[in-house]
This record gives sequence, structure tokens and C-alpha cells, in this order.
Amino acid sequence: MIIETAQRTKQTSEYYFSVKLAEVRKLIAEGHDVINLGIGNPDMMPSEETLTALSEAAQKPQAHGYQPYVGTPAFRNAISDFYYHTYGVKPDPATEILPLIGSKEGITHISLTFLDPGDEVLVPELGYPAYRAVSQMVGAVVKEYPLREDYGWQPDWKAMESLVTPRTKIMWLNYPHMPTGAPATRELFEEAVAFATRHKILLCHDNPYSLVLNKKEPISLLSIEGAKDVAIELNSMSKSHNMAGWRLGWLVAGKPYINAVLTIKSNVDSGMFWAMQEAAVAALHNSDTWHAERNAVYQGRLDASEALLTALGCTWDPKQEGMFLWGKLPDSVGSAETLVNNLLVEKHVFIAPGFIFGPKGQRYIRLSLCLPKERIWEAVARIQA
Repeated sequence: MIIETAQRTKQTSEYYFSVKLAEVRKLIAEGHDVINLGIGNPDMMPSEETLTALSEAAQKPQAHGYQPYVGTPAFRNAISDFYYHTYGVKPDPATEILPLIGSKEGITHISLTFLDPGDEVLVPELGYPAYRAVSQMVGAVVKEYPLREDYGWQPDWKAMESLVTPRTKIMWLNYPHMPTGAPATRELFEEAVAFATRHKILLCHDNPYSLVLNKKEPISLLSIEGAKDVAIELNSMSKSHNMAGWRLGWLVAGKPYINAVLTIKSNVDSGMFWAMQEAAVAALHNSDTWHAERNAVYQGRLDASEALLTALGCTWDPKQEGMFLWGKLPDSVGSAETLVNNLLVEKHVFIAPGFIFGPKGQRYIRLSLCLPKERIWEAVARIQA
């Protein structure tokens, strides 16, 4: 006898990469050298100071007990200092910051906190699949809002007016944008805050990519006047500090929003390992030089990835930011799915098809910059051969 699963398991499917990586592992087990350009899994190390802080903190007796649900004061202070240094925003560390076990956890906590079954969520037609999946899991109704390709993948604000109803509760925003790499701008954020204020919608901005190959000063949504009244910003150390597996992130918002999310979060986990929070403090004080050196490595990988897109006949926008490269397929290629499958089976090169981020990605592919440039050039050679 098999016990019936909950309805929410039928409203979403297994994560695409979970399925596809099983195929990659099978090929590797058969002896094939697969070059995986599909996953955004940073392969570089955290700073030496971060690792030293972790090692030293783990040796202390106080490291191994339960920690506060709101994180340690030192971690929250470091996040506040980081925000001021990076974005010119100074959130109150005592009331406006909530550490998370990775920002992906925050998507779930926000959804559980603010959404009732039947509430509506505005999700970009191209974006991180978790926005849609989690909304559906909590019983909300997902409404895709259009992005204007001819305007640098910005939201179509005029079209969005018709999507709002009295049940619209949350809008998800993500710039620098994944998967297209469209950069954040002050004008975009001002428009978003005005839209959320006008319609009384909670604006949730996911901001993990602002320090990776950024071509200008990074910007936080919370630097916009009035944002704290209507917005929550998620951020993470996964990409910006090479700490994806550490699961360290946070929410920044006004005190009422932080307190509301804490009612859910405090019933889900029992705090974060103290030594990791101490290490996070060290990482958040990494020098500008450390970030510049990491970006120099990514730049070399970007150059190789652009050569790979050229080998496939793709085009791309050079203004992209972040740790991926979004390429448009030539008319000669039938579909992204066919191309991805053929490259995996015939060339042992894995890339991500654009459709997994939304239907508008059917004619696109996404390359990750999380492999040494030598491996990406090897993929180029295989494709050219």
C-alpha cells in the first residue's frame, strides 16, 4: 500500500536540473567526460579569512548549541555594514534584517507568511522557477507578467496594469535578472516601487547577482524612496562570496515585514550554526580587491562562453550581468530542447535550455560561468569539431 501524497505534489514537477543531472551522472558513470555548463554552482573558494574564521569558531564550546532565530548580532551587524558599503543603504541590524538558510528558503517563508489559497502572485514570464513553484505549493494563483525583450527584458508596466485584481498580493522581481542578465537600474526600481504602492502589492526583490560581473555600481531596491513600505529584498552569499553550499542569506525589510516572516520561520528551523555565522561576518568584510579578482576570473570565462555561443550561431546582449550568459538561437536550430539533448549525447556538453525559466525562453539557452575557462574553451572545441 502507498499512502496518497498531498495535492501540492501534483501542482509542481521535479526540478528540471534534478532530472537532467541524473542523465549527466549516468554518462559520467559510463566513462564520458561531461562538461557541465548548465548549473550556477560557484566553483571558486571563499576568501581565506572566511575559512579561517570558520575553523577557529568551530573550536569554541559556544558554537554547537542552538542559536537565535534572528541570527547573531554580529552577523546582522555585518549584513548592515555590507549593505551600506555596497549599496549605500543602512538597514537597522536589530529590526530590519533576518538571516536565512539561503535566500531560496526566504521565497518559501515569504509565501507562507503572506499568501492564502486563491491569492494571486505576479511572476516574471522568465525567471527563477522557485517563484512559481512555491506560489503554487501554498495554493496561490500564478499570473505571469510580460517582459519586453525589445526593452532589455524590463517588465511591461502598461500590460501589467490589467493583471492586477483585488486578490493580487505579491510581485516577484529579480535584477540583475536571471536568466537574461538584464541589469538593475534606478529607473526600473522606481517604477516597481510606484507600481507596488499604487496597487498595495508586496514587492519581493531577489538580489543575489549584483556583485558578479556588474558593469556599474550595484543597487538595492531598498535605496528607492518608499521601498520599505511595500518591499522585501532577498540577498545571498552563494554567488557573491562563493558560498553556495553554506546556505547563508537574508531578508532586508521594514520591521513589520521582518516580524511577520519570523512567525513562520521560527516554527521551521532552530537557527544557524554559530561558526558559519562567524565565517559569514568575515566574508562580508572581504575587500573590494577580492571581489574584483573574482570578477576577473569570471570575465575570462565570459569571453570563452561568448565564443561558445558564436560556435552555435547564437546572438546575445553584451550588457548582461551576473554569472550566466543568455543566448538566442539562430533560426536554423529547431528547438532549444533538441540542441541541448544533442550536445549532451554527442558532444558531452550540458547547457540549460531557456524554456525551463518560462515559455518565452523557447528560443534561448543559458550558459553558466561556473567552470574554469579552460573547460569552456574545451567545450568550444568539441562543438567546432
